[in-house]
Amino acid sequence: MVSNVEFENKEIELPTGQISYLTGGTGPTLVWLHHSWGNPGELDVHAHLAEEFTLVIPDMPGWGGSARPLWARTVRDIAVLIQQFAGRLCEQSITLVGAGFGAYVAAEMVCMSECTLRNVVLIGPAGVKPDNDEIMDQMMFSHRRYIEESFRDQESYLNHFGEEPTAELRELWDHSREMTARVTWKPYMYNRRLPHLLRNVRKPMTLIWGAQDKVTPPTLQDQYRELIQHAEIHTVDAAGHVVEIEQPDAVAKLVIGSTKDAVVA
Repeated sequence: MVSNVEFENKEIELPTGQISYLTGGTGPTLVWLHHSWGNPGELDVHAHLAEEFTLVIPDMPGWGGSARPLWARTVRDIAVLIQQFAGRLCEQSITLVGAGFGAYVAAEMVCMSECTLRNVVLIGPAGVKPDNDEIMDQMMFSHRRYIEESFRDQESYLNHFGEEPTAELRELWDHSREMTARVTWKPYMYNRRLPHLLRNVRKPMTLIWGAQDKVTPPTLQDQYRELIQHAEIHTVDAAGHVVEIEQPDAVAKLVIGSTKDAVVA
């Protein structure tokens, strides 16, 4: 997508270490949390959203250009740090969007302080243990194979990354995997306490799944629907786990629509 919005790299210094972030656009603040394999930079979906929001895409602590908190051992630790980052960045309530692992972090955040969130969108969220399936364990695959499995099929992956990912991208994946293992291991990609906390959340949430998601199984939709009092769930065709990459127009439309619904409510 060709966009007139310019993005720039910035950082905030916290006592626990600096957090780097990409930002662009104007309007209410939207914080976007990336997948476990890191922040790949501006995507088409971001260009869409920056037409409506001041978009903030942090490298979560330990990923990308942000400082690594060596003491952090759980996803909840990362959620607390992002909550503090968002508080420093914006005094008003924000729209929070997370994808995959980022949606896991977002789910932890909404359990902490839903009053600071304007609305929440979870895209293919991890965080809850599937009743009758498993979240794909990326540690069992090579970097490339896991990212390829995140797309609906190999052709879609090749259309986005080509036969050989850049050295910079491979380095990002390798760096990210180390931090992912540090905070999501045993149990892998879920928190047994999170479902209990989600039942208390009154904030309406929008959940988005790719119809061909092989990483966070679509059967989790029913579990999230049961746990969240006000959950609106959408399935997007012709997309896998990285639905925001494969179908950016559809995802942007759902995010923007959820924000307008939150204002009306």
